[in-house]
Amino acid sequence: MSTFDLTKSSVRELNAALHTLKDDTNDTLWSVLNPNGEHSIAAGVDAAVAINVQGSVGYFCGGMNKRANIVVDGSAGQGVGENMMSGRIHVKGDASQSAGATGRGGLLIVDGNASARCGISMKGIDIIVKGDVGHLSAFMGQNGRLVVFGEAGEALGDSIYEARLFVRGPVAGLGADCIEKPMRDEHKAELIELLAASGQDHKVDVAEFRRYGSARKLYNFNIDNAGAY
Repeated sequence: MSTFDLTKSSVRELNAALHTLKDDTNDTLWSVLNPNGEHSIAAGVDAAVAINVQGSVGYFCGGMNKRANIVVDGSAGQGVGENMMSGRIHVKGDASQSAGATGRGGLLIVDGNASARCGISMKGIDIIVKGDVGHLSAFMGQNGRLVVFGEAGEALGDSIYEARLFVRGPVAGLGADCIEKPMRDEHKAELIELLAASGQDHKVDVAEFRRYGSARKLYNFNIDNAGAY
């Protein structure tokens, strides 16, 4: 195992080392000590390695992640997993706003709560939040899935495209063009698959979730709304 202590080395040095990793590397286990809320930890990793960050992190941890399995043993600041391509990020605490923003693939798990705009402009990422999410979560969500075990704030799924939302708790309000949809058997099977990926398949009843998605009324120009343009 490679160990980086961020009281002795910089985030720049850590990321530079991670960026040199190749597919045939034997250096697949990494431990990051004393992160102390530093920003951009393990950003831009493109290797099938496991990175354990032992503490809370600042902005954009795991940004642009590709293939790495990153565990944050603490909470995460703004934009954890932003523009994530693949791999897995697991935050064992809470996440600040814009978790998983513009994510194109992979899986982001937040054991606690996620703040506003969780999954904003998501483009294929799967996000599982075991607590609550704040307002405007999945705003302009284009593709991917957001699963919320707790409550959702105002304007959930505002201006949503084809992202799929599953929420177990109350929703304070739905955004423009976001509606509740029937929870059919194929959606329950999809949710069971996601819960299994998060390690919660045996603890959560999928029948408790409701499904939300696009009403598809904003896709085309409507002459009746011309005055608003």
